[in-house]
Amino acid sequence: MTSIDELFKKPTSAASAKRKLDATTDPNELYKAAKLDVNGDVKSKGKEPMVEDENDDDGEAGPELPPDFDAEDIPDDEEGRFFGGGMERQTAQAMQYIDQQEEGDVAPEKFDTTWLRRFALNFEKKISKNAELRGKYENDPQKFMASEADLDSEIKGLSILSEHPELYAEFSKLGCVSSLISLLSHENADIAIDAIQIISELTDEDVEAEQEQWDTLVNAMLDADLIELLAQNLSRLDEESDVDRAGVYYVLSVLENLASQSSHAERLGDDSNLLPWLLARIQKKERPVSQNQQYSAEILAILLQSSSKTRSKFISLEGVDILLQLLSQYRKRDPAKDSDEEEFVENLFDCLICLVDEEFGKEKFLEGEGIELAQIMLKEGKFSKPRALRVLDHALGGLGGRPACERFVEAACLRTVFGMFMKKQENQTIEHLLGIFASLLRLLPGGSAARIRTLAKFMEKDYEKIEKLVKLRRDYASRVLPVEQAIEKERKNFTEEEREVMAVEWLSRRFDAGLFSLQLIDVILAWLVAEDDGAKKKVVSLLADRDEGLSLIQGTLKEQIEGLSDDDPGQKDHKEMLETLLQFL
Repeated sequence: MTSIDELFKKPTSAASAKRKLDATTDPNELYKAAKLDVNGDVKSKGKEPMVEDENDDDGEAGPELPPDFDAEDIPDDEEGRFFGGGMERQTAQAMQYIDQQEEGDVAPEKFDTTWLRRFALNFEKKISKNAELRGKYENDPQKFMASEADLDSEIKGLSILSEHPELYAEFSKLGCVSSLISLLSHENADIAIDAIQIISELTDEDVEAEQEQWDTLVNAMLDADLIELLAQNLSRLDEESDVDRAGVYYVLSVLENLASQSSHAERLGDDSNLLPWLLARIQKKERPVSQNQQYSAEILAILLQSSSKTRSKFISLEGVDILLQLLSQYRKRDPAKDSDEEEFVENLFDCLICLVDEEFGKEKFLEGEGIELAQIMLKEGKFSKPRALRVLDHALGGLGGRPACERFVEAACLRTVFGMFMKKQENQTIEHLLGIFASLLRLLPGGSAARIRTLAKFMEKDYEKIEKLVKLRRDYASRVLPVEQAIEKERKNFTEEEREVMAVEWLSRRFDAGLFSLQLIDVILAWLVAEDDGAKKKVVSLLADRDEGLSLIQGTLKEQIEGLSDDDPGQKDHKEMLETLLQFL
């Protein structure tokens, strides 16, 4: 019989998690194995169905009593299924428990080390008993079903630990973690799913655990081969079943919890089965997109953001080409607003952006005609348009971006992006357009047809693009200046040591105000000044309207140079480029 404590334990932390399982049926109520009583009969969940008596015409409800049988002779069913009044024994005990709590007759259970050791001993006994009976009566499930139900109840009882993370270290020390993880390979998939759900609750970010407590528990789980067993369960669960679908969801939830630490995220990416499963799962044709498909794309995006090694492995699985194929469905069509499909597509774009930051990813992006697909999205897409622009910004940037820049010009994308630039746009769109311009000017070979075409775009129509750049520069400068003045006042109240601590926060505040876009504009203007005398005269003339000069641009470039390191190849190359531009100013 299920314990009274189990029936009325407090809600677990999963109830407040940021993500909730959308299930038409509670998976815990879909336990596949029938629970048997001591006599081997299936326990009934409700009363016997009522049968209508065709001969009943006296107006009284219910079947006719047998002859010589008085209602007064009905005995109290003390040992049977019902108490007087038709209340089930379990329900009656629960009600009695509540009454006792209200009257103060029973002290609330104390969840401490003593309780945990007692619980752990019982937990191990339940596991051992179930394993023993399964081995002994392998071909007679009725003989071990009762022990399976007991084990199931005991697993669910572990949920209370999520409210007491101070016990995580002792829980690991007692060896219960490895026992819990071992249940992921249990022959009954429902037992494995229950264990996975508990693992998800214990490792959830909403659990108020100290970092050390969380690390102790998770490290013990990883040492017990948690990742490998999770991947195995993904392969054996069939999402056609409601219970198994919930099981996949819980596995993904555990993966998300683990991936919150970059070191664990890289270990997830190292598993030989996990990335291929996620890649296959996002390709599954579903209409509408299911919660698990969306969640798989989200986990994939998290893993790809966390590790260059994982990105390289995913690219080798033809991940870039597959993402382009999936996203091509949305070059004109928009996903339903606020749907799982919308979030799914968003995550696919995030995955692609991570991959095109890698040099090998840029190559695959060009092979898969990613530039051309993005061009279609810029012209005809709505939801996909700003996301395609962001992909292009990343694809064209970096040391390996030169081939992408050349293809970009060949695909006649210049007209599209400059047309967007001259219209009113959101700040994020402006930032990506500026990033694309800066990459083209930095990476296109000098004297090449592609570079000449790019420069010509800035010079056409009496340098209207340069006028727009200077106007934007003043807009961003007006936003950054008040923030810098406020920071300067704060600096006076801090010691030198405190200023070093605050430096990162101050820089972040300046970037939030628009410093990054301001820096990009000055780099673009510096390139134009260096490349064309007519452009230089136009920039100087526009700045002189407000008694400003090229010294403004010089100051921005010098600050950027100071923030770059010679140790990183990418930063060193960028630093050398800025120093060269500075000479032309």
